[in-house]
This record gives sequence, structure tokens and C-alpha cells, in this order.
Amino acid sequence: MTVIVHSSEPISLVGAGIVAANDLELALAHAPRVVAADGGGAICLDHGIMPEAVIGDMDSSTDLEERGLDSARIHLIPEQETTDFDKALRGIAAPLVIGVGFAGARIDHQLACFNVLVRHPDRRCVLLCDSDIVFLAPPSLSLELDPGSRFSLYPLGLVEAVSDGLRWPVGGISFTPDGRIGTSNEVDGPVSLTVTAPKMLVILPRAALPQVVAALTRQPATWPAL
Repeated sequence: MTVIVHSSEPISLVGAGIVAANDLELALAHAPRVVAADGGGAICLDHGIMPEAVIGDMDSSTDLEERGLDSARIHLIPEQETTDFDKALRGIAAPLVIGVGFAGARIDHQLACFNVLVRHPDRRCVLLCDSDIVFLAPPSLSLELDPGSRFSLYPLGLVEAVSDGLRWPVGGISFTPDGRIGTSNEVDGPVSLTVTAPKMLVILPRAALPQVVAALTRQPATWPAL
């Protein structure tokens, strides 16, 4: 798929799920350029935001042009084998994408979004949820977080990790989605994490978004495209 939006700065990607006004405010504070995935275009317009591009199969977007969106900004990807989040994420080349409106409305949609994070490990993306943020762990990660804050790891495949700064170190553990997982760990110092494969989701409190954005944008190591 051809890249549609090129950016040297983070992008906010808006989906058609539950999007609170403060979700958009928080995302835009870190990523002021806006792209929408299908029905997320209407969400943007509802909040007075004109997205640079709307990407998807357009089965949820019927009146965007009537509402003032230039047809040149609408990018129809008609195939039905992937989700609109998948299509939009593939269509963006940016150092980081902050996704809003991709969690909370339906569990199956949320799980599908987690699947996309793992299927496209070269696309660095943080999903903003009502109480959490979720992202795919890069090869290595360093974070300064409040001691005692929650630090959860959830594998979507076989993966191992080594950590410092967690109450329960994870070295020597083979994580799998049907075996050992790493939820509800706690921070007890500066956190460093290395993982062996692009299969580990990191789930943190929403308040950690600024630290995560800073850490991911300065982290040069990334996963190759699958």
C-alpha cells in the first residue's frame, strides 16, 4: 500500500469509536496533525477539526464532502480483508501515531486493533483508551514513571524480556498469550525494558502518555516491517 501521509512529526489518528473531547485535546497536544480512519472523519468534523486525510473503505462515511471535506482528502481503500485502522496506519509514515477512538466501543474492535499493532511493528503507534494507553514494545525502552504506578505487559505471541525498575523482574520468563503474561506489575524505579520480538504490548496508565511519547520519539531502534 502506498503511503498517503508523510510527516516528520507525530500524527493523531482518529477512529469511529468512543472519542471524548479530552481524548482529542490530549492527543493533539502531542500530535497536532490529524488523520482519520473512515468514520473517524465525521468524529473530527463533529469536533471542528478538518483532517488532512480520511483513509478506509468508506462504509461509515457518507456525507463528508457535504460537510466541507475536500474530496482530495478522501482515500478509498476498498478491500475488506483488513480493518480501517490497519488501512490508515499503513497509510501513514510518521515517527509516532497516537490513536484515539479505537478502544472502548466494542471488545472485538479493540482486539482487532491490538492485532494490527503486532502485524505492523514498523509503525510506532500508541492507542489512547479511557484509562490506559497501549503500544507495542520497541526492541528497547527506557521510561521515568512514578514509583508504584501500574506497568502491564501482555504478549500476543512467544516473546521474552529483560527489565530493570519493575517490582517483579521479567527476565527468564517465556511469555505467551495462552501461558505466562505480565499484567499488574509495578514501577519501583527508572524502567528499562528489552524484548526479543515484536509481540509484547505495554499497557500503562493514561497519565504516562507524555513520558511514553518522549521515549518512543527519541528511541531510534524499531522493528522491521513484517
